[in-house]
Amino acid sequence: MLAATIRVTRDLDLAEECVQDAYAAALRDWARDGVPARLGAWLTTAARHNALDALRRAHTLRSKLRLLVEPETAAEPVAPDDPLRLVFLCCHPALAVEAQVALTLRFVCGVPTPAVARAFLVSEPTMAARLTRAKKKIVAARIPFRMPLSAELPDRLDAALSVIHLLFTTGHTAPAGSALVRDDVVEHALRLARMVCALMPDEREARGLLALLLANHARRDTRTANDGRLLRLSEQDRSAWHRDAIAEADSLVVSALRGGDPGRFALQAAIAALHATAPSYADTDWPQILVLYDALATVWPSPVVALNRAVAVAEVDGPAAALAEVKALEEDGRLAGYHYLPAVKADLLRRLGRAPDAAAAYASALALADNDAERAYLQSRLSEGSRPAPSSHPY
Repeated sequence: MLAATIRVTRDLDLAEECVQDAYAAALRDWARDGVPARLGAWLTTAARHNALDALRRAHTLRSKLRLLVEPETAAEPVAPDDPLRLVFLCCHPALAVEAQVALTLRFVCGVPTPAVARAFLVSEPTMAARLTRAKKKIVAARIPFRMPLSAELPDRLDAALSVIHLLFTTGHTAPAGSALVRDDVVEHALRLARMVCALMPDEREARGLLALLLANHARRDTRTANDGRLLRLSEQDRSAWHRDAIAEADSLVVSALRGGDPGRFALQAAIAALHATAPSYADTDWPQILVLYDALATVWPSPVVALNRAVAVAEVDGPAAALAEVKALEEDGRLAGYHYLPAVKADLLRRLGRAPDAAAAYASALALADNDAERAYLQSRLSEGSRPAPSSHPY
């Protein structure tokens, strides 16, 4: 609905108001006239009519009318699907990349503000303020909502891929709620990733992103037990992994790594593919994974990358070496509030036989986690007390 309405208004705030007015009209009219057969079509049409009425009433109609028409030099729409159109449209280079990604996640992909905040490792009020500033900049700079031309797409690609990756992440491990996975969100992200590959087939990073999503999603049926319990990677039944998706991911990784220095999505995909193609947890090529994390940390320095690298360090050099890196990340402070940091620390402490310290770290992780499956996993580890842990990490 928002995508269709923005195409009329070219104004994000106005489009939101028109959509909300359509819902208000539905509450009133459906109670009186009955619920229509095609709910989505009714709401979208109502929002569009609201938008057209608002534009007619606006005394600045003449100045805004030019924003409703694509330039005569524009080719046919480069992306036929509205959600993908809106992803590229909102990833406007006049905004900072983080603002592009956050704005698109919130208003195009419908990710709630708390989940967007989690993705950026900031508080909800901070993210709400960032979104407000981005919207104000759009208005102040008179940024037109029009589809970019084909030649403009490469400048928006990295932000668009980041949006799709973070959308997938919010579905792969839901930030909150009873289900570990949001299948509808994951499938939507996969569709968008495939569309970008079809739209820009020569872009290696687009292939890398699709490979990353496929390799991770291939494990979807084995990440929890029948009772909903979270299963560590070493506990998962690899025979139930989707081998067709893994094979496709592996092929995409090869093509994404070929032809020059790989980007961050290609490197992450290579790591995911090594996990997915290993015959067993014990046979995982951890030294190669650590090499890839070193390369990833060079092209995309991030505290989350550093934390994931520490997990690989634990498998190659032992938990004591990894714990030193985790403590450095704690002192850095950028992962404060990120529950995976104390969860990884707790796992390392358990492996070192430091049960009381591990329990404290598990308690810290539990206090920060909102997903029920993850909370149950952390609670079980906390309840197990001093029993030594096997060498495996669930994330």
